[in-house]
Amino acid sequence: MESSLIQVTELLLRWSKGETAAREHLVPLVYEELRRIARQCLANRPRNHTLQSAALVNEAYLRLVDHAAVRWDNRVHFFAVAAQLMRRILVDYARMKRAHKRGGDCAVLLFDEAELMPQHRDVNLIALDDALSTLAKLDDRQCRLVELRFFAGLSIDETSKVLGVSAATVKRDWVTARLWLIREMSGGAQT
Repeated sequence: MESSLIQVTELLLRWSKGETAAREHLVPLVYEELRRIARQCLANRPRNHTLQSAALVNEAYLRLVDHAAVRWDNRVHFFAVAAQLMRRILVDYARMKRAHKRGGDCAVLLFDEAELMPQHRDVNLIALDDALSTLAKLDDRQCRLVELRFFAGLSIDETSKVLGVSAATVKRDWVTARLWLIREMSGGAQT
C-alpha cells in the first residue's frame, strides 16, 4: 500500500515535469480512487439522475489531462483537484438539465446528516455551487474545505494536509462553513 502511494506521487511529479508516459502509468493506479470520489459526489443524487460514476470519472480525467501545466504536489493534491473538477462537471450537468427542462429536474444531493446538517435535507446542487462561490469570496479556504470534505470525501487529516493547516483548524472551519452554508442556502437570516 505504502509503495503504491509513493509510486502515485512519483508519477504525478514526473507528469508535472512534462513526462506524458507517467500520466499513462498513473491511470490504473488512481482509477479506483477516482471512482470512489465520483461515487461520493453522486451518492445522494435523485433516482432520475442519469450521470454515472464511470462517466464522471472519464470526464474528470479528460479535464485533468487538459491541465498539463499543473504542478502536482502529491496524490492528495491530485485527488483534491479531481474532486473540484467533478463538482464543476456535476454543476454544469445540473445547469444543462435545468436549462433543458426550463427550471425542472434540477440535480439534488443530500447532505450527509452526521457530517453536514443538523437534520437530513435535500440540497439543490446549483444552490450549493452558488453558495460555495459566495463563500469563496469571503473565505476561500473554507470553500476549498467543503469541496474536499463533501465532494472528495477526504478526512479531517487529509484535508489538513491539502490545505496546509492543522486538523483543529479544519474542524473549526468545517463547523463554521457548514453553518454558513445552511444559513446561506435557506435564504439568509430573517431580520
